[in-house]
Amino acid sequence: MKNSDSALVVGAGIVGLAIARALAVRGHRVTVLERYDRAVGASVRNFGMIWPIGVTNGAAYERALRSRAIWQEVIDGAQLWHDPCGSLHVAYAQDEFEVLAQYAEANRALRPCALLGRDQALAKSPALVADGLRGALFNRDELLVDPREALAALPGYLHERYGVEFHWRTPVTAVESGRAHSGTRRFEADRVFVCSGPEFEQLFPQLYAAAPLTRCKLQMLRLAAPDDGLRLGAALCGGLSLVHYAGFQQAADVAPLRARYQAQYGELIELGIHVMAAQNGRGEITVGDSHVYAHTHDPFDEQAINARVLDYLGGFLRLREPRALQTWHGIYPKLTDGSSEFVAEPLPGVTVVNAVGGGGLGMTLSFGLAEEIVDGRYAAVRRAA
Repeated sequence: MKNSDSALVVGAGIVGLAIARALAVRGHRVTVLERYDRAVGASVRNFGMIWPIGVTNGAAYERALRSRAIWQEVIDGAQLWHDPCGSLHVAYAQDEFEVLAQYAEANRALRPCALLGRDQALAKSPALVADGLRGALFNRDELLVDPREALAALPGYLHERYGVEFHWRTPVTAVESGRAHSGTRRFEADRVFVCSGPEFEQLFPQLYAAAPLTRCKLQMLRLAAPDDGLRLGAALCGGLSLVHYAGFQQAADVAPLRARYQAQYGELIELGIHVMAAQNGRGEITVGDSHVYAHTHDPFDEQAINARVLDYLGGFLRLREPRALQTWHGIYPKLTDGSSEFVAEPLPGVTVVNAVGGGGLGMTLSFGLAEEIVDGRYAAVRRAA
């Protein structure tokens, strides 16, 4: 693209905003079309974790670090609450601690991580359950934002800083080379980027049907701030996360741990439950989550799933009387072939960007990925997440 080129971006979630930013900082005239009054999809229904530890070393990690740097730039510019608290992955069994030790050794020269003993872990997070704690892995890369606050503030920041135009309540009903339609309204530009999550199926049904895509439904909760002012000290992860993220699978032999979990926590594994906790500036704690894959999901939440998440959480997080302020589910596109994201050009000058990070790591990877796409440097990363 030449600097004088114009662009339409369909969708004002994190992927669309990342593409809009990457275009705008390079001098392109950008217009974002969003079907709702504000972002209400998967981009605001998550932990708010920028999560480099979740991806493998190499190109995926470099993309995550670039995204983190851009997040910091945006945070400073938009004056967003954030917490560069890192992540703490706890072990209450010897096999969990051995996986953490393998990860720390494999990444000693690659990542800012350290294996902590029991007392060191408790010093990092006094919120941890002390009984049975063997130790933890601390990684400094991870950064927290409040996704609801961030996604609400970013459009104003992009408009004021770079002149990006936003059209809200503008559902895109058709896309062609050089234009997008919203009913009888027509918007024209040199390039069109479709970043509308699973809703891109409505614009390109044949492309969606042929793609290795499914939908993931997850359930999450937000707990009230502890009455005693307790702070977590880091984003906290229980042992089940060790068999969920490819970053651990790359660096450690998780097969024996997975087999033990399957025998001990078979029902949790079947529901795709691994439990993490992230605390916002008001002290509220976002907790989750579960993962169920299908093209069509039951629209109703299962309180039994939330109960299982909270029960597992109680094994490592010390909360006197956890009280749920909100519960919700999110649905995001998920790749089934191990690709790091879905990027396609169904028409000349039209680019679809979907399922970033393989699905579920959009907050972590979108800003870096957007720069690669806009600059023409994009190359898919296999098994990034």
